[in-house]
Amino acid sequence: MLFTIFILILLLSGCGHPRQARVDVPPPPPPASTTESTAPRPAGNIPATKPKQEEAAEADLAEPTLTAGAKPLATETGLASWYGPPYHNRRGSNGEIYNMHAMTAAHLTYPLGSIVRVTNVKTGATALVRITDRGPFIRGRVLDLSLAAARKLDVWQPGVAEVKVELMESPASEGSAGKWAVQIGGFPHEPAATKIANHLQRRYRTAKVLCFASPAGDWWVRVRVRDDNHERAQKLAAETETPEGGVFLVRLD
Repeated sequence: MLFTIFILILLLSGCGHPRQARVDVPPPPPPASTTESTAPRPAGNIPATKPKQEEAAEADLAEPTLTAGAKPLATETGLASWYGPPYHNRRGSNGEIYNMHAMTAAHLTYPLGSIVRVTNVKTGATALVRITDRGPFIRGRVLDLSLAAARKLDVWQPGVAEVKVELMESPASEGSAGKWAVQIGGFPHEPAATKIANHLQRRYRTAKVLCFASPAGDWWVRVRVRDDNHERAQKLAAETETPEGGVFLVRLD
């Protein structure tokens, strides 16, 4: 009897021993491919490329480019200055809003839209600019640079520098038929501008004489000869003298 009880105790103790639970462990992931790009990706929903509006804005401020094999069509040397405020954000002669941070310039006679190469004679700095405006209306100066172009050409700090200007590309030749006029000034006061405007209107009855104020506060007179003829405008400029201000032959297109 005792032996039987002993055997029963052994059997019961063996059945009560807990079994070890089976755990299925997944295999480790394969090693990362060595060819996968490690470049950081943009966070969130920010696109990897620049918006089209931002790219267009940068293109507007960039230096213009030339077609392959472009050669100078005309060359001149003279003084260049630069202009910014109060002309910044005002409409230029080509109809665009002038941006002093773009690579542009003003010239008296090169067709609007022309591309010129400018070289600082003293420093050798060179830049390409697009002609978008008319000027400079100061005797002895051949080019008025934007602020951005003046910085690149080492003209910004001195204010005026001798430059070589090469007409590289143009929508029309410099002497071709176009809209020509004579601009006179600037006059510090309106009465002086009005006086010469009235005199020119009486002398050249077929001409259109306009008197207007510039953003800088001075006054100008512009005479558009009949048919905007180049030869007529040249003759009028040669015949006109003023006690103050200068006389400039200007191409309007």
